[in-house]
Amino acid sequence: MSTSRKIIHIDMDAFFAAVEQRDFPEYRNKPLVVGGNPFSRGVVATCSYEARVYGIHSAMPTTRAYRLCPQAIFVKPRFDAYREASQAIRQIFFEYTDLVEPLSLDEAYLDVTESEYNGGSATLIAKAIKAKIKQQTQLTASAGISYNKFLAKIASDMDKPDGLYLITPKQGADFIEQLQIRKFHGVGKATALKMNKLGIQIGKDLKNLSLEDLQQHFGKSGLYYYNIARGIDNRPVVSYRKSQSVGVETTFQQDLNNTEEVLEYLQQLYDKALTKVTKKQLSAHTITIKIKYFDFAQITRSRTLAKKITAAIFSKDLLAELLKNTDVGQRNVRLLGVTLSSFEDQSQLSSAEQFDLFETAP
Repeated sequence: MSTSRKIIHIDMDAFFAAVEQRDFPEYRNKPLVVGGNPFSRGVVATCSYEARVYGIHSAMPTTRAYRLCPQAIFVKPRFDAYREASQAIRQIFFEYTDLVEPLSLDEAYLDVTESEYNGGSATLIAKAIKAKIKQQTQLTASAGISYNKFLAKIASDMDKPDGLYLITPKQGADFIEQLQIRKFHGVGKATALKMNKLGIQIGKDLKNLSLEDLQQHFGKSGLYYYNIARGIDNRPVVSYRKSQSVGVETTFQQDLNNTEEVLEYLQQLYDKALTKVTKKQLSAHTITIKIKYFDFAQITRSRTLAKKITAAIFSKDLLAELLKNTDVGQRNVRLLGVTLSSFEDQSQLSSAEQFDLFETAP
């Protein structure tokens, strides 16, 4: 296990809401929800810390957020403003290291192992980055510092907002042993519940299980849980990552209950996703549809093709095939999505490789 790396995880505090409160002084010090009309079918993208006091959180339906805090201010997202702020913040990162791995608009990993700034101190570099972000954007960030990604990400969440938290190699093992399972990055609610039923409440409980036991209960994820229980995470900070998938989705104001109507919307979403993929000069081999029913139950259906997906394929036939063995037509549909993945670089392929999905294989 390498403990010689110096990894910083920067996480902006209530990013979308903070940008709104910065740009519109009348929103400051008030419960603010970014997510649109509280009477629509939208969800909370994020909310200010003043709104979180009322139990509001991201991914919550805006209708529920309104019930929790009727006096909250609800605004539509302004992604152009968020992207602009994000780009300014990333430029600050690159002043300290070339090894920057953005995870989203509001968070990123930085590897400062070789950085000579501030005497090579990762903690001082994180402080300097936080101060420069505040000075140049009037936004606050929380920083976690440790010797791997797993611990750095957990550390950034320990002292929010405007936090700075260090987990040294000497502290790592004890820190993980005492950490509540629900706070482990990579352990979702369902997995945490399953672990609790197995008597796993804290990191020490997880560490006590053998690799064989973990793989028996959690399959391929067992090795990941085995390693993080011991503070092992050798993933490098990847400074350039190609798109892994491109997707589009939409939530409907009124539920859909007609299969043909669902197909039409899926076709529109497919066209939009394919346009995005083409603009990136990529070609996809896998198509995935997402269906969320009226009761928030969600399913996905995928198909991976031997050759790449193009505009020439009979996409409606493929989409109809993916809809088989679903409850579309019997249960109302709240949300639809289409994602294309398994990419290859189109600029390196010949046009002779274009194909019709249902052509006869040679």
